[in-house]
Amino acid sequence: MGLAIGLVEFANVTKGIEGTDAMVKAADVELLLARPTCPGKFTTLVSGDVGAVKSSIAAGTAVGAESVVDEFVLPNVHPGVFPAITATSDVREVKALGVIETFTVASAIVAADAALKAAAVEAIELRLAIGLGGKCFVTLTGDVGAVQAAVSAGSADASAKGLLVSRVVIPSPAKELVAALL
Repeated sequence: MGLAIGLVEFANVTKGIEGTDAMVKAADVELLLARPTCPGKFTTLVSGDVGAVKSSIAAGTAVGAESVVDEFVLPNVHPGVFPAITATSDVREVKALGVIETFTVASAIVAADAALKAAAVEAIELRLAIGLGGKCFVTLTGDVGAVQAAVSAGSADASAKGLLVSRVVIPSPAKELVAALL
């Protein structure tokens, strides 16, 4: 069975910290992220087996109650999502560059997962609502056709929900841009 990833986004920091404590105590999960995000929210991200992640998310939403802005459980997440979130991707060469920008953390993670599953691409980074006014983005690389397919697949869900800010594919990015992204 693959790993699942789960997220709870809280409207305020205090409920976020309290909810995160409950989430980690409720099940055997790995805490991937627990931090304030723009604008004044708190986001918690956990991983583990599907049942544990579901239990953890349920505990967080119970504690957070009315302060829960968004939550989800994504089973069988693509393994490339984890290093993109933690900025530990080992991308050595950027071919074509794809960028998907969304309005929410959840939609960015879903976009990254769908993009990585749709085509032979690598995730460079998944930036989650820090210093971005609450927005998020994922950067991807691979051959032009693969990046086009990945960006299309990755942005579909966010677009359908009105959460897509923008998307772009740059077939041959400037070396200075590549250096800045890596």
